[in-house]
Amino acid sequence: MTAPLPPPPGPPDTGETRTNLTLAAVGGPEMLRADAARNRALLLDAASRLLARCGAADLTMESVAAAAGVGKGTVFRRFKDRTGLLIALLDHREALLQAAFLSGPPPMGPGAPAAERLHAFGPALMHHESDHHELILASRTDPLRTYEVPAQRLRLSHVTLLLRQAHAAGEPELLAHTLLGSIDTPLVHHLTCERGIGIDRLEQGWHDLLNRYGVAR
Repeated sequence: MTAPLPPPPGPPDTGETRTNLTLAAVGGPEMLRADAARNRALLLDAASRLLARCGAADLTMESVAAAAGVGKGTVFRRFKDRTGLLIALLDHREALLQAAFLSGPPPMGPGAPAAERLHAFGPALMHHESDHHELILASRTDPLRTYEVPAQRLRLSHVTLLLRQAHAAGEPELLAHTLLGSIDTPLVHHLTCERGIGIDRLEQGWHDLLNRYGVAR
């Protein structure tokens, strides 16, 4: 299982980011017995198959229970509600992204200068969330909950740390919120699908913001 998320980064750090941050589950760490882990995997497998077939809009606790061959109460006990189920489905996808920026190859992973890692991070995050936008949007039932999700806090800590290392002009954590807000899934979905703006222009917008903060490649 993933380790708990550390607090936001402190003073500038000259070491690799992977020594400061650890993988964080979308819905938070959870220790399970072997039988509970098997049941969870069974339910998530059924939910993934339904998601691929009918999309997130038609994914219900009842349909997952039927597909897994268990009672509806089992699904509610495991995930509490539909949002909890959707967040659990995002965990594996999120872990792949986290591994890329925490321990993957440059330019997004350790080994590249902080400025290069920041310029690589935004486009990678946009493409990741674009690939899973339906699932992410369906899980956003509480706007404020987004800021407390461990995976989002990890992204904020990561970007804040890199901004400090790159000596960005401004308060790093506030700049990090601005940067991440500029590529938040609902906004990207609206701009690309409703406004017809190409994702390449949004990527350039990320680079432009970093340049304005004095973080040039």
